[in-house]
Amino acid sequence: MNSMLSRVRAVAETMAPTSQADHGRMAIIDIGSNSIRLVVYDGPRRIPFILFNEKVMAGLGGSLARTGRIEAEPMERGLKAVARFAHLCGDMGVADVRCVATAAVRDAANGADFIARTEAMGVKVDLLSGSQEAIGAGYGVLSGIPGADGVVGDLGGGSLELARIRDGGVHETVSLPLGVLRLPQIRAKGPKALERQVGRMLEKAGWAVKPGLPFYLVGGSWRALARFDMQLTHFPLPVVHQYEMPASRAERLTRIVSHVGRARLKDIPAITGSRVPTLPDAAALLSVMVRQLRSSRLVVSAYGLREGLLFEDLPPDIREQDPLLVAAEAEGEAQARFPGHGDVIERWIAPLFLEDGSGWRRIRRAACLLADVGWRANPDFRAERGVEIALHSNWVGITAPERAMLAQALCSNFGGGAVPLPALERLASPEALRRAVLWGLAIRLGQRLSAGVEGPLVMSALELEGGLLTLTLRHRDGALLGEAVERRLRQLAQAMGVEYRLVV
Repeated sequence: MNSMLSRVRAVAETMAPTSQADHGRMAIIDIGSNSIRLVVYDGPRRIPFILFNEKVMAGLGGSLARTGRIEAEPMERGLKAVARFAHLCGDMGVADVRCVATAAVRDAANGADFIARTEAMGVKVDLLSGSQEAIGAGYGVLSGIPGADGVVGDLGGGSLELARIRDGGVHETVSLPLGVLRLPQIRAKGPKALERQVGRMLEKAGWAVKPGLPFYLVGGSWRALARFDMQLTHFPLPVVHQYEMPASRAERLTRIVSHVGRARLKDIPAITGSRVPTLPDAAALLSVMVRQLRSSRLVVSAYGLREGLLFEDLPPDIREQDPLLVAAEAEGEAQARFPGHGDVIERWIAPLFLEDGSGWRRIRRAACLLADVGWRANPDFRAERGVEIALHSNWVGITAPERAMLAQALCSNFGGGAVPLPALERLASPEALRRAVLWGLAIRLGQRLSAGVEGPLVMSALELEGGLLTLTLRHRDGALLGEAVERRLRQLAQAMGVEYRLVV
């Protein structure tokens, strides 16, 4: 038994996120061409959670294509927003505030005036170059989708940044004056004007097209377009991060959006009214980019420039941490009855699932880290609570099928039974959901045996060999066995299709 436990601990420890102290509160004031946004972050440095998020549609770049300047009204609206945001940061005790400005301020003839007036309020502005903006967007995608390999397109109000990401880094970048506030003027020149303009810009920039790469979508207009597609396809999971579409969908969305009235688009709850006017131009540009880059598929990223700026500042060892497991550990530790319980559960059930590949192992580990998050809920709704946490929490580094597996595991752990939920069958395969059921039942057994403390799990073992599931305890711990423990062991064995025995 001890040798088995040693082997399992060795495997589990290689998957554990590095221990880290929480960082002080951080904030980014992002002065964009269309909006100015404040986001305040707290929690683990690798994947800080959002404490506060507010945006003001200042429209600094609204007249840039026509006049080359920030008009008086948008400037005053923008300065008022920055003043409010700076005041809030002080009230919230934010230790680290970074204010960045992008295309509108960068390109406007009076952009320096806006910066000077902002800094007169005590807010230092970091004016990003197009290359810096593209690099930040690229790292933002890598922060939220580790291992991403393709081209990032960050569509803002004043510009479109492209970044080639691979092997955990950002490589070629280019910034093009193709923001949604500039597109109407280009498209007014004719049906093929945008296609010709983009082709000339890419050629002039020396952008080398590598066909067959995914195109990662960043920016509010493209995310709104993806949410519209989710409505059209009745996608069952209302989470836009890592939502995928075939590349051919861009052309279809362009046609549909051009024929759908603004009133109908505003009726879609997931699309803010301020984004509706930009959707036709955003869709048209997306279609052009897919053709020009010869993209294989479209992947939406909820992470972009702001998250990329935070990610760039991290030391390499923290960058390499798995964002899903770091977030699950933080959530589990915050809600669990006893600290460190998720690690113990993972080591205890691992011998039953030695055939799981690396992808399934990390989702199983996330389920273990979250194994105690439902204990405060009403007992009749704990299973539903587990499903809600898995499907709707702000996780990154996890696909829709993986969310479904996590949901099923937590559902079965919290008493949802041994039958996969029908609602999850559109997201994950039957095989994946059946595996997740077994994880949940194994976690549930461990929770009942141990009451959430470490001792009974460390000094006991689960083994599966020759069609026999064995739970072994030391003689002096034999009193821990009872009807409830044996009932859950029997349920797990039945779900696995094996016999079971208790050994003291």
